[in-house]
Order: sequence, then C-alpha cells, then structure tokens
Amino acid sequence: MMKTIIIHATVLTVNNTNEVIYDGAIAFENGVLTYVGPTPEELDTYGEVIDAQGRIVMPGLVNTHGHTGMSLLRGYADDLPLQEWLETKMWPLEAQFTEEHVRWGTSLSIVEMLKTGTTTFVDMYDHMDIVAELTVASGMRARLCRGVIGLCPPEEQTRKLEEASAFAAKWNGAANGRVMTMMAPHGAYTCPPDYIERIVARAHELDLPVHIHMSETEWEVQQNVNDYGTRPVEHLEKLGVFNRPTLVAHAVHLTDEELDTLAKYDVKVSHNPISNLKLGSGIARVPDMMERGICVSLGTDSSASNNNLDLFEEMKMVALLHKGHRQNPVLVPATEALRMATIYGAEAVFMEDRIGSLEVGKQADFIILDSGRVFFHPSHDPISHVVYAASGRDVKDVFVQGVQLVKDGRCLTMDEEAVIENANRMFARLEKK
Repeated sequence: MMKTIIIHATVLTVNNTNEVIYDGAIAFENGVLTYVGPTPEELDTYGEVIDAQGRIVMPGLVNTHGHTGMSLLRGYADDLPLQEWLETKMWPLEAQFTEEHVRWGTSLSIVEMLKTGTTTFVDMYDHMDIVAELTVASGMRARLCRGVIGLCPPEEQTRKLEEASAFAAKWNGAANGRVMTMMAPHGAYTCPPDYIERIVARAHELDLPVHIHMSETEWEVQQNVNDYGTRPVEHLEKLGVFNRPTLVAHAVHLTDEELDTLAKYDVKVSHNPISNLKLGSGIARVPDMMERGICVSLGTDSSASNNNLDLFEEMKMVALLHKGHRQNPVLVPATEALRMATIYGAEAVFMEDRIGSLEVGKQADFIILDSGRVFFHPSHDPISHVVYAASGRDVKDVFVQGVQLVKDGRCLTMDEEAVIENANRMFARLEKK
C-alpha cells in the first residue's frame, strides 16, 4: 500500500491534550498512521497527496451499543414504554427474522453508520455470522457478540451458548483485526443466574470481554429485586460478570454504591441518551460516573428506538442533557463529549491502543468533515462546532485501516440503492399485528 498524506486540514487529534492542529496533516501506510502534525513542506516521499482544503479531519466515531438488524423496524412502534415496546412489538416481529432479514437490516445500518462517520460499532444480535460477513465486506471495524436470552429450556440454553461461543471463537481477530468479539448474556432479567455464570465461564475460557444490558429501567431493577433479592449491579458482581472486562449498556438507574462498584471493577458504560429518553427509561448519572473515573462511551442502541445511528446527535445530546438536568452548564463539556464518541469509545471496546485518536502508530481510522458550511464559522473552536453544530450529514470521507470507504458522501463498499430496496422488501414480508 502506498504512502498517503492528507494536508492542509484542521486535525482534531483527540490525544491526551485534545490537540488541534491548524493547517495540519496526517500520513499513513499499510493502514497505520505514520505522521500527525503540521503540513510538511516536503511531500515528494508520498505516493498520494490529498489536499483537505481546510476541512476537519478527526478520528472515526465508535458506537458502543446497538442491534444493527433492527433497523428494519425503524419507526414501526414508537412512543411506547420499553417492556410493552419489546414484548408486544419488537420481539414478535424479531421472532420472524430470517438470515435475510438480518442481512438487509444490518446492511442498512452499516451504510447509515459509514455515511455518518462511525467506523467502529458494537453489535449484539442473532444470525451474527451474517453481521460479521457484512462487516468484513464493508471495511468497517466492529466488536460483535451473539446476544443470548436464557428464558428457554436447558437444552435450548446450551445450544445458544455453544452457538455464541463458536461464533466468538471463529471471528475474533478476523479481517486483519477489524472484527473482534465478546460474550453477551442479554441481561440479568432475561438470563437465569446459573446461565450467566456459564456464559462468564466461557468468556474466561475464550479470554473475551462481556457485554450486557444493565439497569436500563426502574422496572428492570425492581424485577431483579423481586426475583433475586438484590439489584442488578450486586447481582452481576456476585455472578462474577465484572471479573471479566465488561461493557454494560445503559446503566441508567444506579445508586452511589453501585457506581462505586463499577469504578472498582473498571466496568465500561455505553451511554445511550437518545434511546433512553425516547423510551422514557430515564437519565443516567453520567457526571457522577465521570467523577469516579468510569469510562463513559456513547451508543445509539438500535434505530428502532433512536431512530437513527448518527453519533453526532448523541454527542450533542450528552453535552446538553446533563447540563439541563443538573442545571449546571459546565457539565460534560464539548471536549469530553467528543472523547466519549472517540477515545472513550475505543476504551469501552478494549481497543484504545489501536483506535480512537489520531496518533502515530494507531490505525488509520478517520473521517473528514465538510467544514465549509456556514455553521462551522467563525472557525475559532472546531471542537465546539463538531459537537454543537455538526451532524453526520457533514461527513464527506471515511477511512478504516487506511482504506477509503466513503468518498464525497458516497459509500464505496456497499450498494446503497440495493440496500434500501431490499430492506423495504424484507420489512414488507413481516406479519404485523
């Protein structure tokens, strides 16, 4: 692969000092960043020179929780409480999903994520071989896991566990490390305790992290108390979940003691502010997590509960929501919101040594924004503009491991027109009630 340099850009490095380089450049070779700094005068050593013309270059975004196949259900059942939404709308339709439904739902999600600047995503779903194949073909990076629900007979539990384990072992490290895996009990309220222990034991055997929904609603917390005499955090701690590297989704309803427990075990959190608001689940205690040094990243959840996968919206929401909720305008400043979508996201998926910031030696996963639009000016604070003014629609170019996946807003690795047509075709096949 030739040596490539992108010059005359405003580079948001998201390094330890949140350095911004004006008239900056990044260079890469064999998928790895080899230079980050001012635009050099000498360019003869580079095989390809791309003039970014003052556009913003920044790390690709990391979406730390979602269910890509569910994009087929976008807008189908809005404005309902979570349990009613799941039990009467989502689960009956998802029970009809075949591999083809997941193929085209996931394809729709991948195109959307790529075109809005997400380069790495977490997916917990079914038919995960299809998801992995599409991830490889699209050029994206992902942490994938077969979500396991244990409300079924013992023989079915065993089948699901073996299926999840086989998937995790097969795909971990695939596509030159672009695909990594996890083990994923769906949640404490959908998996019996002994089943969670079996999944955690398998995660130990495979040396993989654990991903799980946790404390999303007050109903879920109370149900855990009713069933097991304790709240979800203590319950999962006793079951040994946190003895593995763990990423929990939501973590909305937590006490001080539970926050201390998450900090003690260095549990990572995927904060899904828009999905939590839309489902009326509540507002997570993100400022309190930050005070304790808990890694807080951003996720969209599925586009069935969001209703899009634009992480720029999550960035703006996390920066605004907690200011308003706590009536404190200094909470979650723009720099921290940006880090949640990039380097903290990389940490949450246990890849911070490879992605999440633009630094020499890291993977060349980055995006380029069209900063010529009126709301990027005056251009004195590009981080503020990215968080408070930009959207995914401003993304022009996307690279993962130095390979361009989106060019001037057009997806190069997926046929967007065919994806939309087939996604609509597969939704039409579902029996709606």
